[in-house]
Amino acid sequence: MATAVLPAAALPSPTAPAPAPELRIPRRVALCDVPQLHAALLKSGALATSPKSFHSLLEATALPDHGTTPAHLAYALRLFRLGPRPPLSAQLYNILVRAFLRAGHPEDALYLFVEMLDTTDVKPDQHTVACILKSCSSMCSLVVGRGVQAYAVKRGLVLDQFVLNSLIHMYASCGDVVAAQVLFDAVEEKGVVTWNAMVAGYFKNGSWGKVVEMFKGMLQVGAPFDEVTLVSVATACGRAGDARIGKWIGEYVEKNGMVGNRNLATALVDMYAKCGELDEARRLFDGMRSRDVVAWSAMISGYTQADQCREALNLFSEMQATEVSPNDVTMVSVLSACAVLGALETGKWVHSYVRRKGLPLSVVLGTALVDLYAKCGCIDSAIEAFKSMPLRNSWTWTALIKGMASNGRGREALELFSSMREANVEPTDVTFIGVLLACSHSCLVEEGRRHFISMSQDYGIQPRIEHYGCMVDLLGRAGLIDEAYHFIKAMPIEPNAIIWRALLSACTVHKNVDIGEEALKQIIPLDPSHSGDYILLSNIYASVGRWKDAAMVRREMDMRGIEKIPGCTLIELDGTVFEFFAQDSDHPQLREIYEKVEEMIKSIKMAGYVPNTDDARLDVDENDKEVSVSRHSEKLAIAFGLMKLRPGATIRLSKNLRVCMDCHSATKLISKVYNREIVVRDRNRFHHFKDGYCSCNDYW
Repeated sequence: MATAVLPAAALPSPTAPAPAPELRIPRRVALCDVPQLHAALLKSGALATSPKSFHSLLEATALPDHGTTPAHLAYALRLFRLGPRPPLSAQLYNILVRAFLRAGHPEDALYLFVEMLDTTDVKPDQHTVACILKSCSSMCSLVVGRGVQAYAVKRGLVLDQFVLNSLIHMYASCGDVVAAQVLFDAVEEKGVVTWNAMVAGYFKNGSWGKVVEMFKGMLQVGAPFDEVTLVSVATACGRAGDARIGKWIGEYVEKNGMVGNRNLATALVDMYAKCGELDEARRLFDGMRSRDVVAWSAMISGYTQADQCREALNLFSEMQATEVSPNDVTMVSVLSACAVLGALETGKWVHSYVRRKGLPLSVVLGTALVDLYAKCGCIDSAIEAFKSMPLRNSWTWTALIKGMASNGRGREALELFSSMREANVEPTDVTFIGVLLACSHSCLVEEGRRHFISMSQDYGIQPRIEHYGCMVDLLGRAGLIDEAYHFIKAMPIEPNAIIWRALLSACTVHKNVDIGEEALKQIIPLDPSHSGDYILLSNIYASVGRWKDAAMVRREMDMRGIEKIPGCTLIELDGTVFEFFAQDSDHPQLREIYEKVEEMIKSIKMAGYVPNTDDARLDVDENDKEVSVSRHSEKLAIAFGLMKLRPGATIRLSKNLRVCMDCHSATKLISKVYNREIVVRDRNRFHHFKDGYCSCNDYW
């Protein structure tokens, strides 16, 4: 039989070992399994001889599908530096560069790039350069980015699509949008990544309007876009308040079955909420299969910004029943809602949660806490929160200044303003609103005049309409009605209804009929349907005994179809906010509350209370006027508080209107007779009633 003879090249060498098999390791491998795989590769000799096997192991360790952790990075670095491996290559460096970027360590990625340039023969490729430019974007390092661009030009890599897109993103992210736009315009064939690079750059720069304009341009030229584009643009629409483009994206997403993308659905919820489309936002939110903390925060924030604070707190309660933990963004929105409602107990729980979970007390979160306590009348707690903050900005100082002003501690507010200047914190125009309010609420007329002049002379801040309003309020409260009137006439900007309303309110307090009539005459063309203005003039007439004129104003309201805004008072008990209206007839415990009111009125009458029926409704009989004032919303809420709160507990109320003279007098006596501190936040300020006195010193 003939024997086949193999060529010599096909015969295995008697001494050379068989080549190690290449091993492809899936990137979903758990870190605990990596040492076992590492050992298997060492035993087989593949680490030193099989570049693909080493590449696979390093990639599985540094870039696992479930995310890079410090432990992953540490093991990958030891493997890269110490383990037997094939010769270094750009591909191996790129794995670690990407891992550092993913883990949020752009500086370490840049260090590897420098190492490649200085200590090895390995040349960075286009992927290395693209990743390093992303590191520069993360660090906002324009100088280093330009250096990397120079290297890319020298190596001929700058025309690579990955590098060019990263360059566009780097310049835009670092604030040089002109250079980014020049590069972008120079690209002839722009793919979705190129467009996304420019969009993302403007997005990171906070140029929301430019993001929306870019997307409009994309639609006009038929440029491709993807879900990443839509997330950025939808979010920008919310920030820019562009509901038209936002709705277009929402319709496109639903039509193309993209609602399942959680990031995109969350961006749309945020957009609808910020554009005031809360029903649409809630519909999308409720339809999401899974919601992360960003989605919950977006919806809660939307309710808060739309002044639907009860809904915000109700949704926060739902969130607590899930496994999603709130973050500092959630807490800021919840605290803002609590501040508006005067929901102190819920706000305290949030503060406790922040401390318990060790959430960092950022400037925004700390300022929200200061604002909460100040708006709930707990100014000492606001001061404590202020002092506990590691960093404060002008908004933090301003929140406390305004809080002190509205709580009747005007001189302390001005002292705090002096401390703010000593700390070299520049005041804003809003700071001066707080300063002028402090002067107004404490009758510090000369100080108010001085600070009003100082804001433009010393700080270059031109007064806005709000500052002029504060000055009119200051002069009017002090009884300087004529001066306040002439101040308005001399204003360099056209006075609005709020300016004239401040004067009208002062005329009510000081019973100045002539200027009161003139103020209402000026208000009607600007805001003809505001019921409070007619009520104020009617009260002026009533205070000087001109009952026919008072009734005539009320009839004019009826003829114009203007309804009086009902008095509404909120009180929080055990984390629940209860709402009372004047002449309330809907509360389930109404009979018991009215009985408690009658008992309360009898008790304070024995201490000298005389009902002021000037504050009663004009459409009731004279005999019923006393009953009418006894059923004002704050009296009902106080009675409810006396019924439900433990003896001696502080009663805290929030009212939508200015406290009337009768309720103010009655509450002073209630605080004395029942030995209770009662804190009332009305439309203008706080009243702290204790032992028969009020913190406003009857000046409100």
